[in-house]
Amino acid sequence: MRAERSTAAPAVVRLESYDRSEIFGDAADPFGVDAWGLVWLPKEHHFGIRADGRLLAHAGLLVLPLSVGGSRMDVVGLGGVAVAPDQRGRGLAARVVGGALQHARTLGPAFAMLFCRPDVSGLYERLGWNEVAGEVRVEQPDGPAPMPLRTMWFPLQEGSRWPEGPVRLHSRPM
Repeated sequence: MRAERSTAAPAVVRLESYDRSEIFGDAADPFGVDAWGLVWLPKEHHFGIRADGRLLAHAGLLVLPLSVGGSRMDVVGLGGVAVAPDQRGRGLAARVVGGALQHARTLGPAFAMLFCRPDVSGLYERLGWNEVAGEVRVEQPDGPAPMPLRTMWFPLQEGSRWPEGPVRLHSRPM
């Protein structure tokens, strides 16, 4: 009798930590954002997809303070979304983001938010994310700075609608 390999897709699991070199090796700028010179926060909650002991995809979360139109609230920041280059095009980004968002719903805030390059925003739009209109300012070592990347939001609670007004993240981005 021979052993059969499972054809089931690997599950999204909670990770204790995340080392981006597991996915990208020693790539200098794996997310393509270093040119903007931003300082980022590490994530607190990590989710991944592993197969045969290898990390194939990752997404991280962090609860952050924000104000929109002068009203303060918290958001769940999604960041560090990564899929191993040889695994792209298999739906792993959608699965790992979906798993992370399931957990994000348990953290309390009504919204999740992310920053991304314009060339990948279509993926997030297909997953139900919406673009934030207008300038978004984030904390940096020299004070508040405009976010040069696209900012997107996702409702974590039924019926949540993004408020109108200027957006200010009262922390470094995630």
